Amino acid sequence: MRERVTAAYSARADQYAALLGSMAAVHPDDRTLVDAWAAGRRGPLLDAGCGPGHWAASLARQGHRVTGIDAVPEFVEHARRTYGSEDVDFRVGSLDALPIADGSVDGVLSWYSVIHHDPARIGVPLAEFRRVLCPGGGLLLGFFEGPAVEAFDHAVVTANRWPVASLAALLDEAGFEVVDTVTRTAPEHRPHGAISAVRR
Repeated sequence: MRERVTAAYSARADQYAALLGSMAAVHPDDRTLVDAWAAGRRGPLLDAGCGPGHWAASLARQGHRVTGIDAVPEFVEHARRTYGSEDVDFRVGSLDALPIADGSVDGVLSWYSVIHHDPARIGVPLAEFRRVLCPGGGLLLGFFEGPAVEAFDHAVVTANRWPVASLAALLDEAGFEVVDTVTRTAPEHRPHGAISAVRR
C-alpha cells in the first residue's frame, strides 16, 4: 500500500502542488490552529509528510527550525525548489521509519499525512512520532473525520476517515496524552478533525 500511495502522488505531484501547495489554499481555521500550536513549541519541528512544503516553509518564516520529510521525491524536489530560501531541511523519507534521531524534535506536525495508512498499521507512524519527540514534545494530527473507521475514494488514492475518539485512543496506546480535539464540517468540504497531544 505504501508503494502504491507514493506512486499515485508522484504521478500527480505537479498538479497537486499547483492546486494545494501554498498557504493560500489552506483553510484559515487550520492556519490559526497550526500557528497557535507551533507557537507553544520551543525546539525544532518536524513536518511529517510535508508534501509540497508550504506548511514547513510557513513555520520556518515564523522563526521555527523545521525539517520536512515526505516519501514522494517529486514533492521534496518541489519544496526545495520553491522554498529553498527558507530555513527548512527537506528530505525524502518514510513516516514508518523517520530519518530523524530519537528525541530530537519538540513538535511533529502530521497534517493529513497518515490518512492513507491502513488502519491496522497506523500505530507504526504514531510510534515513530513518539520516538523522535523529546519528552513533553507535541504532536498535531490532522485527518478526515467520520463516524466510523472507513475507507473512501480520495482524489489521489484510497484514504480513511477516523472518529476522533478512535484515533485519540490509539494515541493514548502509543504513549501520548491528548490535549485537545477539533472538528469542522462545511458543505463544500469533507469533515475535518485535528488532535493535539503530547508525548508522555
